Amino acid sequence: MIIVTGAAGFIGSNIVAGLNARGVRDILIVDDLADGHKCLNLADLDFADYLEYDELERRMAADDMPGGIDAVFHEGACSDTTEWDGRYVMARNFTYSKTLHAWCQRHRVAFLYASSASVYGMGPDFVERRNAEKPLNMYAFSKFAFDQYVRAQGRARRSQVVGLRYFNVYGPREGHKGRMASVARHFSNQIAEDGECRLFAGSDGYGSGEQRRDFIHVDDVVAVNLWLLDNPQVSGIYNCGTGRSQTFNDVADAVIAWHGRGEKRYIDFPKSLVGRYQSFTEADMAALQQAGYPNTFMPVEEGVPRYLDWLAARRTA
Repeated sequence: MIIVTGAAGFIGSNIVAGLNARGVRDILIVDDLADGHKCLNLADLDFADYLEYDELERRMAADDMPGGIDAVFHEGACSDTTEWDGRYVMARNFTYSKTLHAWCQRHRVAFLYASSASVYGMGPDFVERRNAEKPLNMYAFSKFAFDQYVRAQGRARRSQVVGLRYFNVYGPREGHKGRMASVARHFSNQIAEDGECRLFAGSDGYGSGEQRRDFIHVDDVVAVNLWLLDNPQVSGIYNCGTGRSQTFNDVADAVIAWHGRGEKRYIDFPKSLVGRYQSFTEADMAALQQAGYPNTFMPVEEGVPRYLDWLAARRTA
C-alpha cells in the first residue's frame, strides 16, 4: 500500500493519477475534506481507502497502522501564504510532518514530502544551501523548519527521506485553488471571459510582464516523485523546477496562441506587493541531476497547451 496525504489537493491528486497509470490502486488517500469541493479531484481515480488527516496523525502517533505500507507521499499542508496564525500553520505543516516522518523511520518506509521554493524568499539564489534560505511568511517558515529538522535527523536516517522544493507548478486538478491557482489558468479564464489577460506592469527593474518564474507542469512534478519511489537509494532535499525561468509574457503568449485570440493588458503593480513579490525564480537543478534524475522538463510553450487541452476535454466530457 502507498499513502498519499493531501490526496484531494493539486499535486497529491496528480500523484494518485500517476500511480493509477502504473496500475497501482492499493492507495490510502488522506486529506481534510472540510471543503468537499476537492473531492472532484479524485472522482475519476482509484484508491483503496480514505482517512482524514488528523486520524492519520493520531494513528501514526499511536503506532496503530496496518503493515505492508511501502511509501508515504506527504503532500498535505496548509498552503495559504497569507495565513499568519503561526501555531495553526506549524501544527499542520511541521508537527504533523514530524509525526509521519517518525513513523516512517520506525518502520523503514520511504517518506517523500513536499517542501517549497518559498523557503528562498526573494532569492536571488535558488540552490539547496542554508545561506540561500530566507523565508518571508509563516507558510515558508514552516517548510523551512521541517527541512531543518530533516537535515538534523540525517545521520540517524533508517529509510529514504526526500523533500522536494516545488517551484511554480501548474496543470490539471487545481481548480479548487481559486485565487491561488496558476497564472496559466487565470489567463485562460480571463481570455475566455474578456478577450484579454491581465499582467503586472514593470517592477523591480523588469519590464511589463517580464517578471520571471520557474514554471513547471505538474506532470513533470509527478515524474520526479515516481522516479524517487523507484530509486530508494536517493535521499535529501532537492529543488523541483525546470531549471529555466520564463516570463509571464511567455505564459500569456502560450495561452493566447492556444485560444487563437486575445490580448495582453498590463495593470499597475499592487503597492501591497512592493518588496514582497518574487520577480525572479529559477531552480538550480544540479543536485537532482547529480542524484541521477534523467528526464527533461516541459517549457511553457509545451506545458501550457497540454494543460489547456486537458481542461477543454474535461469541459466537453
